[in-house]
Amino acid sequence: MAKTGGYSRAETAPAFSSMDFALDRASPVPLYYQLAQQLEAAIEHGVLAPGNLLGNEIDLSVRLGLSRPTVRQAIQSLVDKGLLVRRRGVGTQVVHSQVKRPLELSSLYDDLVAAGQAPATRVLRNEAVPASADVAAALGVAEGSQVTVLERLRSTHGQPVAFLCNHLTAGLLDLDTARLESTGLYRLMRSAGITLHSARQTIGARSATPEEAALLEEPEGAALLTMQRTAYDDTGWPVEYGTHIYRASRYAFDFQLLVRT
Repeated sequence: MAKTGGYSRAETAPAFSSMDFALDRASPVPLYYQLAQQLEAAIEHGVLAPGNLLGNEIDLSVRLGLSRPTVRQAIQSLVDKGLLVRRRGVGTQVVHSQVKRPLELSSLYDDLVAAGQAPATRVLRNEAVPASADVAAALGVAEGSQVTVLERLRSTHGQPVAFLCNHLTAGLLDLDTARLESTGLYRLMRSAGITLHSARQTIGARSATPEEAALLEEPEGAALLTMQRTAYDDTGWPVEYGTHIYRASRYAFDFQLLVRT
């Protein structure tokens, strides 16, 4: 494993050079779409793995005998799906095969700042613990290996909004409690050179337990929004697994839904 920015990543390899493509130039299906479909299939079946390099558009167009705009359009369609990322000085790289659509990946801290809500954070827990089975699966580490767990209470205007529990691979970055109480986790990642690219996220709802109700200053059984997220960096490496609860009375999720053409 290679190490970049203080954490491990899958090593990159020019796997694309060993692949064969069947492009039917007589077909009414556009060439860019044929190429994109075959690249997507290679990613889905593990022929191209997270971190693998495709090279730059000029090299690809020469190798495939296609125009550069055709190759660019094929690549862009997979960038839009979250399967590829363009990296300056490197070329086009596979990200993570399980991400199927573009996501706007932001943090609660950044959302509250953008809304002028002056977020405040109280760190309740910041320590190394053995990874449980679900945490290990999300972060791609062995069960029982050391991970960092963070538990934080996020408030605005003196009122709690959310309880945040995050697990990160050990040694990912310096998680100083004082810094965590003055800024957001994703901001610390960005300042450490970690580029978040995509995530898998599940949103739900349930009633507050007595302990959660007391922490969030809600009646017992009050409605809570739940969010479970695994965030990936720009090589598809899982860097953070979060399970959060939000006061439904003070917070809502807002999505922009896109029609695929």
